[in-house]
Amino acid sequence: MIQTLKTDSSFRLCFAAIAFGFVFIMNGKLSSGTTPHEADPPQASNLALSPEAAPPDTAMDDASGINFGPLPPFVPEFSVYIFYLGERKHDDPNLVTQSHLEILKSVLGSEEAANKSMVYSYHHGFSGFAAKLKPAEAEKLKKHPEVIILLENRKLGLQTTRTWDYLGQFSTPTSSKSLLHETNMGSGAIIGVIDSGIWSESGSFDDDGYGPIPKHWKGQCVSADQFSPADCNKKLIGAKYYIDGLNADLETSINSTTEYLSPRDHNGHGTQVSSTAAGSFVSNMTLLGLSSGSIMRGGAPKAHIAMYKACWDVEGGMCSVADVWKAFDEAIHDGVDVLSVSVGGSALKTLDVEIDIAIPALHAVNKGIPVVSPAGNEGSRSSSVINVSPWILTVAATTLDRSFSTLITLENNKTYLGQSLYTGPEISFTDVICTGDHSNVDQITKGKVIMHFSMGPVRPLTPDVVQKNGGIGLIYVRNPGDSRVECPVNFPCIYLDMEVGSELYTYIQTRSSMKIKISPYKTIIGESVASKVAKSSARGPSSFSPAILKPDIAAPGLTLLTPRIPTDEDTSEFVYSGTSMATPVIAGIVALLKISHPNWSPAAIKSALVTTAMKTDPYGERLTVDGGNYKVADAFDYGGGLVNLEKATDPGLVYDMDINDYIHYLCSQALYTDKKVSALTGNVNNKCPSSYSSILDLNVPSITIPDLKGTVTVTRTVTNVGRVKSVYKPVIEAPFGFNVVVSPKKLKFNKTRNKLAFTVTVSPGSHRVNTAFYFGSLTWSDKVHNVTIPISLRTRFIDNFFL
Repeated sequence: MIQTLKTDSSFRLCFAAIAFGFVFIMNGKLSSGTTPHEADPPQASNLALSPEAAPPDTAMDDASGINFGPLPPFVPEFSVYIFYLGERKHDDPNLVTQSHLEILKSVLGSEEAANKSMVYSYHHGFSGFAAKLKPAEAEKLKKHPEVIILLENRKLGLQTTRTWDYLGQFSTPTSSKSLLHETNMGSGAIIGVIDSGIWSESGSFDDDGYGPIPKHWKGQCVSADQFSPADCNKKLIGAKYYIDGLNADLETSINSTTEYLSPRDHNGHGTQVSSTAAGSFVSNMTLLGLSSGSIMRGGAPKAHIAMYKACWDVEGGMCSVADVWKAFDEAIHDGVDVLSVSVGGSALKTLDVEIDIAIPALHAVNKGIPVVSPAGNEGSRSSSVINVSPWILTVAATTLDRSFSTLITLENNKTYLGQSLYTGPEISFTDVICTGDHSNVDQITKGKVIMHFSMGPVRPLTPDVVQKNGGIGLIYVRNPGDSRVECPVNFPCIYLDMEVGSELYTYIQTRSSMKIKISPYKTIIGESVASKVAKSSARGPSSFSPAILKPDIAAPGLTLLTPRIPTDEDTSEFVYSGTSMATPVIAGIVALLKISHPNWSPAAIKSALVTTAMKTDPYGERLTVDGGNYKVADAFDYGGGLVNLEKATDPGLVYDMDINDYIHYLCSQALYTDKKVSALTGNVNNKCPSSYSSILDLNVPSITIPDLKGTVTVTRTVTNVGRVKSVYKPVIEAPFGFNVVVSPKKLKFNKTRNKLAFTVTVSPGSHRVNTAFYFGSLTWSDKVHNVTIPISLRTRFIDNFFL
């Protein structure tokens, strides 16, 4: 039912479920690592669909309009299966591949059949293969003595000017001691990107002033559909693509009419990720609301880029596990220094999902290559975080100190600020109509601005409906956690907070006549704009391994200004947003840290980022969370906190780990046996730790205990990377109601002792019931460095009872 505004007091408000996000998508739908807007995924419905409302994959009877349910999914004649064999047994990749063919031959009977079945041989970074097989054949191969893990190929989802100023790394370094200056802006580092390809002609990949390509580089630029080695340069030094795994599982193979069968980017995601990590300086950016002469650049603007296209412009961005594994395999061989992988699967607690990225990432990390991946965009629900293995650097997304605000002016000059990217002409004073539903929108809309409130099962009023019926603008009043709709170009869709929207509504109701004026958006930058963890950013605890804190770190991931590609049909500047855009921010910083500290392990780099992170924005204001009630953010929202790249260069102490720690994790999770550990490492002497070894003792830069019943003592070890002679004392911020004791009371380092262990003993304190998680921290301080790790505790006096 639609109601017009009246001057009397009898009216009923219906509140809208529309949230605002500053980002638009091309050709797409939501995915695990990148979201086109801050929106919850569609929920299943028991309501029957009308013929008009039926999705394209639903069978309908044209005569009766009866819904017969979804059409059966496409099932390929031969599925692709992935067989993981562990570390390589031969240095020669040809011998590794031949061993894979022999394994296939043992089931298929001939070398010809084995070659025909093979999709990929993983023979550089690790050993394994992908093959097209019948289920019965795959089951036989699963029992082969060399096979560690079998998984069926799955599809994964793809998950700036102001960014670096916000984080304190100004485009023109003001200090010779800054990380950007000391590392020559990342010169010499190679950032590998596994994504949707790259648009090499973009100014972000200009190589003017670049030195020679690093000598350790072994990669290449392939020649394929509208891409050749000439498209590479000293900036973009490698470009490959992988499609066979995905094509094998699609009803209609990807072809050159819908995508570039080459490293060339078709949807812009890979170009945006690459430029965010290592884009060259692009001057004189022109965008409404930005000051003239603004500069866009990546985190390590002089680093080299290698693109591994394993994701394709299908359903908004799709990759297959088989293709992603091949990208990892070759990136490890080619000599990348950092891997930025903005993809991921589900947050469900299953072994196979964890393997999707984790296994090849473990081999990369074991060879000294940090792997940076998104926390996922299934927030703001609890336990939605993905990429949870402790060797992966998992990134949450925050907003910037930048707001795009549209001014709503009343006839008496009273003003309200809404959020919008409206760039069209000013809409002069016009009538405002309030709607509750869509029943008679055609009778009230023409020539007016619609102010929309809705609740319950009523769908949000969409801009196309308003436009179709002659409306000239749409004001959505929403709660912070509500979803939003897409808005046409140069049509004002303005989002108001519920409190502000209710005030405006009430104010208009008390006047006999009141019109409003709408202005194009302006940019507000600085301290007055609150920084939040994005609504879409996935939250901990990990459902797969709740004793390992995830995400690890947070970085800006919304409204990052990045280059667009010519095939981009979306006219907005902020095409993709979310944790996949925060990921390359961290990847660029990691590249700088690797140059600054070439001997640091991936775990040491992660520790440096986590222990120096900020719980506040750069202006000192506590970070809050978007998506529901505004609350102060905690460790499950942002891990250690918002990245503080200058502090991370000198953390004082680090919580280091190596392959033995990662084996500890795999064995404590009951994922691996001694046999699998030996195959993983390529060393028959490697075995699982003793049975009394607890996952709580894994040397991660955090302490998370999800099932505390009595007193528990955990152990951590820190390595001194600061002053040789130093003394650290603990500062404890115990989670509410819990007792936390640290021993010893001092850590003394010198020339012969740069690594020390300590214990943390935790008890439930005053708690006597099953609690929610409470948060605190432990800081080791030498009065110069403050090395802080999060503490997350939850009691479980009654097992498996969470109410």
